[in-house]
Amino acid sequence: MIRVTNLAKRLGDKDILRGVNLDIHKGETMVILGRSGEGKSVLLKHFVRLMKPDSGQVFIEGQEITHLRPSELVPVRVKVGMLFQGAALFDSMTIEENVGFALYEHSGLSKQEIRSRVIQELAHVQLTSQVMNKKPAELSGGMKKRVGLARAIIIRPNIMLYDEPTTGLDPITADAIDELIIQMQRDLGITSVVVTHDMKSAFKVADRMALLNKGRIHKVGSKEEFQNTDDPMVRQFILGQARGPMT
Repeated sequence: MIRVTNLAKRLGDKDILRGVNLDIHKGETMVILGRSGEGKSVLLKHFVRLMKPDSGQVFIEGQEITHLRPSELVPVRVKVGMLFQGAALFDSMTIEENVGFALYEHSGLSKQEIRSRVIQELAHVQLTSQVMNKKPAELSGGMKKRVGLARAIIIRPNIMLYDEPTTGLDPITADAIDELIIQMQRDLGITSVVVTHDMKSAFKVADRMALLNKGRIHKVGSKEEFQNTDDPMVRQFILGQARGPMT
């Protein structure tokens, strides 16, 4: 579903990605681990061309996307949903308008048809139609994440990208978001990529994991392989015993 080859990105005077190679398989949940500042979110944004690499390639379902023109990116982006770290809802819009935004822009469906789809997707994330007329500022952090997820899946993407989906949430709400990630994969057959440093969440949702370190993928494997590895860098990260930069 996603193939990354020799991906490099420099921001300012720092090399963030320094030759990333990664394959993500159809229907799996790949969790990308790494310390803060290692470039996890930067890598994720390349999958939907919110960022353009300095070099390297990104393939989505076999199509190389790094050199596509904006008009050529539209059919690629409708295959990919993204839940941003802060949910990234439009503050001036109601929840109904937020969730239905992509359909209003691209589908040609009637307002009533879109409203029905919005209700359906809110139900998918365990929210009722009672929130539809609210503004994002009236919702809790966990509810905003759910709305952001409903907005992402309303286009029926083949791929879902999650940027720190449990950050800032209490443990019960975080666990509920993890359950939704699993549900989206199971019910909709979505291929998922989850960026996180929350190890409890990572081990719950992952089929496979990749550890990003110093701009490169250090290790890829199943969650069982990560749990049982003798690799000192991986164990240091998982056990939370890192003190200072990884070497």
